[in-house]
Amino acid sequence: MNFSNLLSSKYFAPLFWTQFLGAFNDNLYKNALIIFMTLNAGAYTDISIDLLIPLSGGIFILPFFLFSAIAGQLADKFEKSRLIRIIKVGEIIIMIIAALGFYFENVWFLLTVLFFMGCQSSLFGPVKYSFLPQHLTEEGLLKGNAVIEMGTFLAILIGTIMGGILIADKELGRIYVSALVIGIALLGWLSSLKIPLAQSVNVNLNINFNIFSQTWNILRTAAEHQLIYGAIIAISWFWFIGATMLSILPLPAFTQDILSANERVITLSLALFSIGIGMGSIIAGKSKTLVKSIKWIIIGALGISIFSLDLYWASTQLISHHAQQSSLLLSAWQDMFQSPLTLHVLVDVFVLGAFGGLYIVPLYVILQEHSEIKTRSRTIAANNIVNALFMVISAVATMMLLARGVTVYQLFAILGIINSLMIVYLYYRFSAEVRKVLLLK
Repeated sequence: MNFSNLLSSKYFAPLFWTQFLGAFNDNLYKNALIIFMTLNAGAYTDISIDLLIPLSGGIFILPFFLFSAIAGQLADKFEKSRLIRIIKVGEIIIMIIAALGFYFENVWFLLTVLFFMGCQSSLFGPVKYSFLPQHLTEEGLLKGNAVIEMGTFLAILIGTIMGGILIADKELGRIYVSALVIGIALLGWLSSLKIPLAQSVNVNLNINFNIFSQTWNILRTAAEHQLIYGAIIAISWFWFIGATMLSILPLPAFTQDILSANERVITLSLALFSIGIGMGSIIAGKSKTLVKSIKWIIIGALGISIFSLDLYWASTQLISHHAQQSSLLLSAWQDMFQSPLTLHVLVDVFVLGAFGGLYIVPLYVILQEHSEIKTRSRTIAANNIVNALFMVISAVATMMLLARGVTVYQLFAILGIINSLMIVYLYYRFSAEVRKVLLLK
């Protein structure tokens, strides 16, 4: 199976486009809301925008802690394609409500909608990843997860850019955003209609709606399986790195102080990082078997450390160069490629993303193939909860370090060092289990 066959397959293509459109919509709305609050928060609330923006991130991520356990149970109990369609109908309703929020220019109403978007996304996650093993071979899973990861980061990038562009129109921006999020939700639902059946794997499961006890249960169960536990920690670490980079790259301290670039070229670094993850994912997805793809986890992890540290070194050199030359801010992204040092930084950002893509794809396949079929969705839900926790830790740690005077380029060095320590931990903690279960089977 090659990538073109996969993207035309009735067992994969509808799910891919449903996922892509959903991720696009999430990020379009989130970024439009953040910019809307930045421009108008003072008129609608007394809370500082410096608090509203982190609050919005927390509001979106909270449902992953609250409802992932229930989502995993639902995905194990019910037929998955019907469940996905119900979730996408929910997205359409949520986006219509969002349009009302923009019409009335009510920040708190829009933040409430953001919470419900997080609910919808938390319900979709376990279904999405547990659907694939029911229709794809091991090679298909490698390629399928590669395309899903590539699509997710491109959707994040495009949605973020579009949200910022559309809401910037003071007169019609809210109308543009409202129309587009409803339209994309409708397209996502239409795509979901073509998703094939994926039968229930545990029809007799009794749903436990106690979110606290069930969350604890699925986390405890996942931790009992050493290979699954290791994959969850390793995947969550990827999201820690990704969340850190996606929060650092748009900062003025990176674009202006390091790249000496105008804010209009912020999206270039984000694009390079996202495209890098996509390229790395596709390379990892070319492996024929999971055993052959394990090398990419090691290579990817080492590459993240090396290029994080190199990004620190190149950034310090570039800052020193700017100080000596008294450089003016660049206004066009093409100008950034004139300086070898600037090019060095941009290449590091791209390659760092590529190693992340190499690293993540085999880990998702481990999670899918080696989780029990009757509890697979709940295992993936446990992964989503830990992913969300690591992303929250990333956001809090980044804010605290920046508040204490740590520079952006020092954050790159810290990331490289901590990643090296994580490599050592994962290797000594789980490598024997990987060899036993995967390499010697």
